[in-house]
Amino acid sequence: MSGLGAACSIAKNGYTHKPKPTDIFNALPLIERNQSAGSLQHMARIAFILLTHKDPQGIIAQARRLTATGDFVSIHFDKRAPQAMYQQIKDALGDHPGVTFAARRMKCGWGEWSLVAATLEALRAAEAAFPQATHFYMLSGDCMPVKSAEFARSFLDAEDCDYIESFDFFESDWIKTGFKEERLIYRHIFNERTQKWLFYSSFNLQHRLGLKREVPKDLQVMIGSQWWCLRRQTVESILELIRQRPEIVRFFSTTWIPDETFFQTLVAHLVPRTQIRTRTLTFLIFTDYGMPVTFYNDHFDLLLRQNYLFARKISPEALELRARLGALWQTEGLDFPIAAEGRRLFSFLTGRGRIGRRFAPRFWETDSSLGNERIVHIIVAKKWHVAKRLTAAIRQRTNIPAVDYIFNEHDANLPEMGGIASSLGKRERHRRALVKLLFDQFEAKNLVFCVDPSALSLIADFNGDRAETRVLFVDSRFDDSYVRGHMGRVGLVSADAPAEVADRLLPVVRSDLEHEADRLKEAGLARLSTVSESAPLERNAAAIAAFLDIPVDEGRALAETPYLFAD
Repeated sequence: MSGLGAACSIAKNGYTHKPKPTDIFNALPLIERNQSAGSLQHMARIAFILLTHKDPQGIIAQARRLTATGDFVSIHFDKRAPQAMYQQIKDALGDHPGVTFAARRMKCGWGEWSLVAATLEALRAAEAAFPQATHFYMLSGDCMPVKSAEFARSFLDAEDCDYIESFDFFESDWIKTGFKEERLIYRHIFNERTQKWLFYSSFNLQHRLGLKREVPKDLQVMIGSQWWCLRRQTVESILELIRQRPEIVRFFSTTWIPDETFFQTLVAHLVPRTQIRTRTLTFLIFTDYGMPVTFYNDHFDLLLRQNYLFARKISPEALELRARLGALWQTEGLDFPIAAEGRRLFSFLTGRGRIGRRFAPRFWETDSSLGNERIVHIIVAKKWHVAKRLTAAIRQRTNIPAVDYIFNEHDANLPEMGGIASSLGKRERHRRALVKLLFDQFEAKNLVFCVDPSALSLIADFNGDRAETRVLFVDSRFDDSYVRGHMGRVGLVSADAPAEVADRLLPVVRSDLEHEADRLKEAGLARLSTVSESAPLERNAAAIAAFLDIPVDEGRALAETPYLFAD
């Protein structure tokens, strides 16, 4: 018997592992759990694998909450985060008997192997530190329980299986858009989000040179959600497998988004299909654009009715929801009627043009229109400093309220707005509500604010309101110096990138900037005026006067604002 076979034949925690030959992993064992009367004599105890990168206080609270019921937590805190944050967590939880930490911290990036490596580090720590744990459950800092610990343990005890989405990579339609086989047959070394040019340049070079690689013939690659709950013997077999077969790690470490394939593939090959439930126990919804839906205070009842144990993503601003769900985990004797209507409701509501709102409108949204008696003045400018010089002049020379880039900058010359203006994400979600409150705050029928030309959908949204919308486009020239600075500001190239990289991107980025202007001009806006550095003063004055509905001499004074177009 091989070392792996011997290891897996040892009975642990009432489970007996019997090795069986398979042509997939060179006689690696299939897991079979002994279904004798003694195998379910203990209630499930869960070791949570917690991957985090922010909010130390929230992590501390989450760990204490989950361990208060006798369960365990293993924490991996992203090495990219400040050391002081990690130290805060260590100081608070370092001596907690139900908490352990990954031996090594990884610098994690979306789509990279680093996420799997971090999971494995936390998994090894949990497997060694908590021999009493019967199940290992993947969580993030954005997850919260939607059932009690009592319910969760009964749920896990009811059926002897692993919960992990595991669908055939090539035959299923789990991947809706973008790369499919390219995730596997090419080597992915760079991060697609932070090193976009290098990522696609590397891919294109491999594609042109025909540098495809074969998927290992003894691997049937599977795919599914990264949020899983696995039994102890499954975890032990996975860890032993990758110790015996390092080439498996080498292959997956250069695939793209391996957190959706690594565990899904190994579980499918180590565990009989009858012991796998191809679902996640964490409730999450994705939009048509592949973005996770965020839950807020008014989603409490909805979340409790879903047939899941946890949910993500819970908004960090939904303090009431977080408090109620946190207290829920420690309750006893609570009944949970299951309706499981969450995804159907989301599809229904978004299909009718509502975005992520399950219950009645919030109090400030009962009438989403700004009102047909109001006028919205939108300054659209790629060079933000030019637009902000103009709004400053408008505030100084007219009685028209003018704020700056309210959807891009936290400090945008806003008055005190309360909770709705607390974050840029919240402003974007409630854009009309924010602007409506600004009208009320200023007690005016006119309002000026600034928008980046890339936000054409936002401009179109206001243009479709009953209020009158006027747009003033600042048509700018983009010299090489500005374009290079723009590439740095948006993270397209780093400060130490070779000069030839930036030079190669210059015409492409400039073309994109000019394309934004063309899209705005072609959007069919009824009230569109344009000013530019190259236009005569009188033309700019007339455009500003029409935009603000002020006399031409006042428009001229604004057009003569010192250094208005200067970089």
